[in-house]
Amino acid sequence: MPASPPPSPWRGFERGERPYTRIVVALFAAGFATFAQIFDAQAVLPALGRELGIPAASAALTVSATTIGLALSVLPWASVADRIGRVAAMRISLMSATALSLLVPLMPTFESVLLLRGLTGLALGAVPAIAVAYLAEELHGSWVGVAAGTYVAGNTIGGIAGRLVAGPLSEVVGWRTGLLTVSVLGAVAAALFLLIVPKPQGFVRVGPTGPPLHTRILFQLRDPVMLALYSIGFLLMGAFSVVYNYLGFRLTGQPFFVPEALVSLLFVAYLSGTVASRVSGSLGGRIGYLRVMLGGIAIMLLGLAMLFADSLPLVIVGLVVFTIGCFSAHPVASGLSGRWAQLGRGQATALYQLSWLSGTAFFGWAVGLVYDGAGWTATLATVIGMCLLAAALAALGIGLLGRRRSAISGALSQP
Repeated sequence: MPASPPPSPWRGFERGERPYTRIVVALFAAGFATFAQIFDAQAVLPALGRELGIPAASAALTVSATTIGLALSVLPWASVADRIGRVAAMRISLMSATALSLLVPLMPTFESVLLLRGLTGLALGAVPAIAVAYLAEELHGSWVGVAAGTYVAGNTIGGIAGRLVAGPLSEVVGWRTGLLTVSVLGAVAAALFLLIVPKPQGFVRVGPTGPPLHTRILFQLRDPVMLALYSIGFLLMGAFSVVYNYLGFRLTGQPFFVPEALVSLLFVAYLSGTVASRVSGSLGGRIGYLRVMLGGIAIMLLGLAMLFADSLPLVIVGLVVFTIGCFSAHPVASGLSGRWAQLGRGQATALYQLSWLSGTAFFGWAVGLVYDGAGWTATLATVIGMCLLAAALAALGIGLLGRRRSAISGALSQP
């Protein structure tokens, strides 16, 4: 039987109310658990590649395998969540992914590690797929962007913790122990989510009479605004993955020769993304989402210009600047994918997650071929092109969104 709808009109929880705090903290923990276990391998790529005798692009597949699994699973998880509920889906996802992640370091071969990391990605897909839809259902609309920024902050801190733990440990006790330790941290964060997430109030189960799944998906793919948002996520997070995948290889070689244990400390730059993602959600509502997004991309380009340098301090500053820019633009696109959805919010946000995860997996590997074949300068030039294309799509897509809203407001004001 379809679930009874919430009391009408359901306006959602507001900041200051206890359920709001529990929701935000729970989603922060879920994001931490998810992204710590996705990107921990990024910090051990040089050690893994050296031990197994494989090139940089092949080593990066340990990250891409998880993100590919994640990308393949977001739409199925969104469909499951429409039936059983957002919270129930995220609970199942986190528990199964944690179990698989704990097994990864025990795998004897590179191929088996890739297989288990791919399965972990498949299991993890619920949280990225439906977190923003869950926030849009449970919170008052004026706070969804802010809460989405906090959720993305949990993603970035999870990414930081996974890298900072796995990287140094790989130098001391091996990359397998590093990954295992991160999996234990992910299990703790998943347990926190299970303990504090409140009972959902805004979810309405999609029953047999609701629009079929293919209709909800095609509706998004026929909307030029949504397509622009998906393309932006694909390009920007693809660019982000390239820089963080291959900068470690760059710094361990000439002219820097930085020890691998110290290279992993560069992932502290993720903290700047945590702050930026928190600020961008509220800033977009005040000065406009397009301005925030274009400003974020401009900051990314400034950081990329610094990454051409042979000066280590300038490279570090450039990485921080680049990260701030990316996590100023990305949360805006992510939040808009949930707020703009006219039908099938779960599918709308899942498609955004599919887009940026696909960008992370594809470009994280494909641009590695550029790095292996043509070096760091050509790699950065490729990333700059990706950012410029994302800026053009933002101007077109979000500009169209603004014109649509103006047209709707004008129509409603007519007598």
